[in-house]
Amino acid sequence: MNREVELKLELAPDAADAFGRLDWFPADSDVATLRSIYFDTAQRDLAGRGISLRIRRANGQRVQTVKADGEGGAGLFARAEWEMPVADDAPVLDARTPIAELLGQGVHGIQPVFHAEVERRRWIVRQDDALIELVLDRGQVSAGDRQAAICEVELELKSGSPGALFLLARRIDAEMPVRPGVLTKAERGYRLRDRLAAFVKAEPVALDPSMRAEEALSRIAGSCLRHYRLNEALLLDHYDPGALHQARVAIRRLRSALSLFRPMLAPADVERFQGELKWLAAMLGEARNLDVLAERVETEELRERWDAVRGEVHGRVQEWLRSARVRMLLIDLVEWLTLGAGLGGGKALAMRDEPAADFAARRLRRLRRRIAKEGRGLAGLSDEARHEVRKDAKKLRYASEFFAGLFEGRKARRRRGKFIAALEQVQSELGALNDLVAAPGLLAHYGLGGEEARLRPKRKRKRKLLGAAARAHEDLLEAPRFWR
Repeated sequence: MNREVELKLELAPDAADAFGRLDWFPADSDVATLRSIYFDTAQRDLAGRGISLRIRRANGQRVQTVKADGEGGAGLFARAEWEMPVADDAPVLDARTPIAELLGQGVHGIQPVFHAEVERRRWIVRQDDALIELVLDRGQVSAGDRQAAICEVELELKSGSPGALFLLARRIDAEMPVRPGVLTKAERGYRLRDRLAAFVKAEPVALDPSMRAEEALSRIAGSCLRHYRLNEALLLDHYDPGALHQARVAIRRLRSALSLFRPMLAPADVERFQGELKWLAAMLGEARNLDVLAERVETEELRERWDAVRGEVHGRVQEWLRSARVRMLLIDLVEWLTLGAGLGGGKALAMRDEPAADFAARRLRRLRRRIAKEGRGLAGLSDEARHEVRKDAKKLRYASEFFAGLFEGRKARRRRGKFIAALEQVQSELGALNDLVAAPGLLAHYGLGGEEARLRPKRKRKRKLLGAAARAHEDLLEAPRFWR
């Protein structure tokens, strides 16, 4: 079994020709056509276990490769890998791979599920003291009658420090825009087999009770970055309100993760990333607010004026998403996580080695106490104070979802379900209140201050919402804790 460490970057297809002509590339390169068949069972048993199985044909030879997911998710992939030559396109599933042991009798259901064909151009590049294999892949993945283009760069570390991968990535971006890639070719194939989604929701974070706090941080933050990039890619293709909302949720989740793990991080790093992420969230938030309020616009005249405003803001969103500022923020975050997440010294250094479940329980208790304290007399609080309670409820919900895998057992799962349901109800009621309160200011900001009366009224008025929010807060405090 080998261990590969590679940084995957996405490149616009129309930039691929220019990429191959960069004047600082080595003169020597090799080109090969790679044709791959990916296998799984009809029930996708391998994909469900984070395993990919392919047979690739190149230069007259066939090589079977099995890969197991590692700490990928935000551009950097570190995975277990098993390779062997094979005679034909039939997988060899003996003791040299983990598949037979994992699937048992299910191994007999292995069959082709999709294909990929790419032209691969490869260079060996030296960056400082590191030797890096730089690959440009161009082609497509096919599943049935569906196809999707592939245009990506892979930087695989052959020797030296992983930091060299990021120096090289920035060097490339200075010539043409690149972004961290989060999909393997296998994932592209599986997604192609499914109905293409307009947006992507957050995936469960793979944590287990044996992990240390430092490992939990890496998994959680990497999952948030993956969530963002999947939706950003959709937005860069065309604007969709759902993808915009999910990209914003991903940023909020990442900011919450940084807050949760702040005690073990270098303060300067947290402040730097929180500042940039806050800016990005605000930029996305402006568009989201306009999208939400558009659902309340009834008259044709106001809708035309509102759509014109939305169109301008949507255009700015796509302009900023294409900016170097956003691209470098993403690459900086991936590098920060890869090289140790700027962990602080002293107590912070010791904290990273403690069991993740202990760290999580302590942070969950703290957030719950804060909501209990700040939400007292909820109906009588100011709009601003209720908004703070709403933000804390989001943080607690994200933390509960992040740390779910650390608390096993049927009882813990049942309690967690009830606890998160109570949090969702608090968020829902306080969110409706916030929309009601924010509408006049939003209209005034765009020169439509006299138009509030022409909006479709909310089904529930403020008094009813206040009562519902107060009851939801009480239910949350009565919900049993799922952590120990």
